[in-house]
Amino acid sequence: MSLGIYFCGSIRGGRQDVEIYSRIIGSLKRFGKVFTEHIGNSDLNVKGDGGVTTEDTYIHDRDLIWLKQADVIVAEVTQPSLGVGYELGRAVAMNKKILCLFRTPSKHLLSAMIRGAENGTSLQVRDYSEEEVETILQQYFEKQLQA
Repeated sequence: MSLGIYFCGSIRGGRQDVEIYSRIIGSLKRFGKVFTEHIGNSDLNVKGDGGVTTEDTYIHDRDLIWLKQADVIVAEVTQPSLGVGYELGRAVAMNKKILCLFRTPSKHLLSAMIRGAENGTSLQVRDYSEEEVETILQQYFEKQLQA
């Protein structure tokens, strides 16, 4: 069974973590189609793909279509991002299965609105180090594919 996967990572909030995004997306592709594969592209910057600004309405509407189609949402939430928070809120409202990854140690604290959402929802937060991210994804998706 191949899953539809929506990956969330910071774009306009900062592209400092693009290398780990790319690594996570590479791992996710073993479990299904990643709709937002472009998030791991180092050419994507705060102005858009290759510096070309895409209309905000187009991005919003396209991404909501992908979010609705996705079976699972995976969000790297170490870099604070309004967009990622918005996507997660919409995904919770859609009763999507959500895995949030927060890298430790970090200079940031994860928002209580994300960590606190674990209670009674299908959202899970996993603290991780770069060395263990593939193992965490493997374990999470093994459970999803068995369900």
